[in-house]
Amino acid sequence: MAAPVMIAEAGGVTPPATVAVWDPFVRLFHWSLVALVVCALLTGDEIAGLHIAAGYVIAALVTLRIVWGFIGSENARFAAFVRPPAEVLSFLRDSAQLKARRFLGHNPAGGAMILALLGLLTVVSATGILLTTDAFWGSHPMKAAHEASVYALLGLVFLHIAGVALASVAHGENLVRAMIGGRKRA
Repeated sequence: MAAPVMIAEAGGVTPPATVAVWDPFVRLFHWSLVALVVCALLTGDEIAGLHIAAGYVIAALVTLRIVWGFIGSENARFAAFVRPPAEVLSFLRDSAQLKARRFLGHNPAGGAMILALLGLLTVVSATGILLTTDAFWGSHPMKAAHEASVYALLGLVFLHIAGVALASVAHGENLVRAMIGGRKRA
């Protein structure tokens, strides 16, 4: 783990030490995925070429993130944040009471959310790719599966944002800023 960094601010006040948590790949993956999902949602059937291109890049990013989950930095590895369901449920119970402990990396619910998002993004990508093949071109059941998985993804995104907001308030730290700069309070 990286050594804490102290930064003096105006007026001689020194903020709390910070440590590197999210590596550049994780941050680039996260924000690129946000932009590409928004692009895919906005283009849909209207701008098919851009929609399909965004979908292929999303599929590639998800593949790279899965690989990074095994070989990446400490906090990016699945082994660092994938927890048993009972631990996830216990954390969610504690969170609802604003008593959940703070984690430097992903908390148990965040780890479960990452798995769910990666899984659902895989389904969205796979059904989208299949719709471009001769076997499934114009297939209404495949299109319905693709659209249903997109709506499920949007539901998970909403829960993800709510969880980030809750954890940010509960622990007094800006998790969005941490995902941009890569650092959190030690």
